[in-house]
Amino acid sequence: MQTRTNSEWLNDLRGPDQDQAIEDLRKVLKRGLIYSLSSRIKTDLETQVDDFVQDAILRILDKLDTFRGESRFTTWAQKVAVRVAFTELRRQRWKDISLEDLMPEDSGDFTPLVLADPSPNPEKRATQTIMTEMIETMLKEDLTERQRTAMLAIMKGGMPLEEVARRMDTNRNALYKLLHDARKQMRESLLEKGLTPGEVIEAFEI
Repeated sequence: MQTRTNSEWLNDLRGPDQDQAIEDLRKVLKRGLIYSLSSRIKTDLETQVDDFVQDAILRILDKLDTFRGESRFTTWAQKVAVRVAFTELRRQRWKDISLEDLMPEDSGDFTPLVLADPSPNPEKRATQTIMTEMIETMLKEDLTERQRTAMLAIMKGGMPLEEVARRMDTNRNALYKLLHDARKQMRESLLEKGLTPGEVIEAFEI
């Protein structure tokens, strides 16, 4: 496989030699992904990597105009491929878990993963209980159903943003806006109760 400069990669991927350039890029990406994912994927590594590479190449061809030449082209392309691979691996991890599975039952306990303290003292435990009940009430009463669903999926379940967006039939930017508005509403509700977000976080620090 010939060695190319950044300009040569761009020209070949856009020009009459595109097929050969794509095949050469495929080999580079596959070699890098197999090295990166060998400790994470135990079965069908090569098959899955081939799929990731195919998706990555489509993404790279679509984003050629965004390459600024601040690194080697193959380094930039490899980062795109790794991002594609890890996004898909996260999606696979969550494919059998529904958003409903992450919603608390009316009588169930709600404790976001980010607020869990495995060994609080009695005084701190009491404070945490009050804070948790307050947050749960805010989630139920101050947020819309979509805001609540998104916040719980991420806060309690730890589901990746991309997967939450897919499950809610929206896109990443729209989900960011939804979460931003939800956090703003919860911050205002805390302030109305005489608390700040920092005081809530402090109550759950280990």
